Amino acid sequence: MEVLLQGNNLMRLLQGVGMSFSIALISIACSIVIGTIVGLLMTTRSSLVRLLCRIYLESVRLIPILALLYVCYFGLPQILQISISNVAVAVLVFSFWGGAEMADLVRGALTSVSRHYKESALSLGLSPLKVQIFIVLPIANKRLLPGLINLFTRMIKTTALLLFIGIADMLQVGRQIIEVNRAIPTAAFAVYGALLLGYFAMCFPLSALAKSLEKRAKA
Repeated sequence: MEVLLQGNNLMRLLQGVGMSFSIALISIACSIVIGTIVGLLMTTRSSLVRLLCRIYLESVRLIPILALLYVCYFGLPQILQISISNVAVAVLVFSFWGGAEMADLVRGALTSVSRHYKESALSLGLSPLKVQIFIVLPIANKRLLPGLINLFTRMIKTTALLLFIGIADMLQVGRQIIEVNRAIPTAAFAVYGALLLGYFAMCFPLSALAKSLEKRAKA
């Protein structure tokens, strides 16, 4: 514990936690926008649109996130001939990945709504647009929330990859502190133990909330 209390080590770790959480939060917000649009497109009747969306989903699932980070970090500045910060690259890649995951959740939630709800609403005189807005979307949103929260939890844990592109996240700061305090035998155990607690503190409340929402959705 003495390693954590030395100088500003604890403050640096907390700043690393804030960096990881901030990138995850911004990325999930972008993912919601991207995923909602793509998820809605996947339910259209156009075979071409559905095919393009499916290619997007499958490409994200087949390509490792770390590979995407490296390609964008080293490739985009050369292709676009502009300077891009590593934080911007991280948000871009995480949003691209999260958008695909979110799109699949949206598609699943929309298609899970029974036809009986739609047919009943149409028989009462509601237009197809009103059926989507007032019947389908509220039901789908209720079923979507647990998956969305689980995606946010996964995104927080995946921020561990950010150290590979030089972002001062939790793990990167932890490694730096350990390097400086090599002479202390318990330095690695103390720092990584604190990091584990940090990840747990961020993810456990979200996981518990997701389970609670799942139970309510099934009730």
